[in-house]
Amino acid sequence: MSTEFTYAASGVDIDAGERAVTLMKAAVERTNRPEVVGGLGGFAGLFALDVQKYRKPLLASSTDGVGTKIALARLLDRHDTVGIDLVAMVVDDLVACGAEPLFLQDYVACGTVVPERIASIVTGIATGCTLAGASLVGGETAEHGDLMDADEYDLAATAVGVVEADAVLGPERVRDGDVVIAMASSGFHSNGYSLVRRVVSAAGLDLHATPAGLDRPLGEELLEPTRIYALDCLALVEELGVETVHAFAHITGGGLAGNTARVVPEGLQAVLDRGTWALPAAVRLMEEHGVPRTESERAFNCGVGMVAAVSADRADDAVRLLTARGVPAWVAGTIGARSDQDAAPAELIGSYRS
Repeated sequence: MSTEFTYAASGVDIDAGERAVTLMKAAVERTNRPEVVGGLGGFAGLFALDVQKYRKPLLASSTDGVGTKIALARLLDRHDTVGIDLVAMVVDDLVACGAEPLFLQDYVACGTVVPERIASIVTGIATGCTLAGASLVGGETAEHGDLMDADEYDLAATAVGVVEADAVLGPERVRDGDVVIAMASSGFHSNGYSLVRRVVSAAGLDLHATPAGLDRPLGEELLEPTRIYALDCLALVEELGVETVHAFAHITGGGLAGNTARVVPEGLQAVLDRGTWALPAAVRLMEEHGVPRTESERAFNCGVGMVAAVSADRADDAVRLLTARGVPAWVAGTIGARSDQDAAPAELIGSYRS
């Protein structure tokens, strides 16, 4: 008698995938903007861009993932926050050029579809989309039992936004005399986790214990989702205009100086004063267990998740608006002529506040 093969026995459970879609459907539908056409289940997501609303619209897109922060989520068996991280990584890149996030599509690859876990992940993605004002118009859940262990998964997403051609932000707008506004991060965000996990393992740190200086268990601190700045940055541009708000830099891999340098034009330099904020306790913990300061400033955001370059005469207004929206913000530095052309386009000076 011949052997009978099934897809489920080969590692792909179609029924589990369909149950996952059912569990996540309500959360996804809550993200719908008026422009969304149709719903879940189509072969493509449809979004009706209102071209009459714009003079000369440019579409912007960004793709990213969460990285090894997912390994911590798996270790702690908590999967409802990494979706927020995923959204933050793409929409906060979009807004750096002044683009409004419109919609997002996700990709979840896993060893085995556990419907409740997939629904928890995607519900987090939907929460992030709501925080960013974007719609989750579709995605894919792929079961790769031959490539991944049963409890493994990885996330990626692409977001699309829109910005007027004459309102694109970036180094071309930054001027000598501009002020750098820092916006506080919510934690490590989604960068540097390979280093964080190495330190936690080597130092034998207990993820369920609360280290000195922290007010909650280390695992909770490390899983704190990335702050989503998109709507706050857009509000800043709406209120002050592109004549005042010249550039945003999303502080991700490469650290504060490395990412700020990306919006500094040739011949200028951003000088950021560490004394204007305190180094987060979790970063200090990493340094206490062997991470050099130079390395922490390259791998971690060190307390600043986004910066804005704005005209000096409106800096106080920018800080006031962001603070009112619940984003701690402050003047962290200035942009001026680079006297030494061999100097880095962005550098940190001084010591962190105690």
